Amino acid sequence: MELTVFLSNGIYNKYMAIDWTKIYKKYKGLWVALMNDQITVIASDETVKGVMEKASKKGFEEPILFRVPTKIIPYVGEFWL
Repeated sequence: MELTVFLSNGIYNKYMAIDWTKIYKKYKGLWVALMNDQITVIASDETVKGVMEKASKKGFEEPILFRVPTKIIPYVGEFWL
């Protein structure tokens, strides 16, 4: 999936980094279900099953799942496609 971002100044950037700082602070150590914008949290729970049940009740059958880390550890290295 490719994220498309339209900024208020009209600049288009499909490769812009997403700031999950607020998600990290609020949902540290939990599973979260995100909408396709990869920013809006639909549901959260300690288990995948729990978060899927909550998201399903809200009408989201295939949300993006993400486990928020308990600690942010810097990574220095390479990424190859």
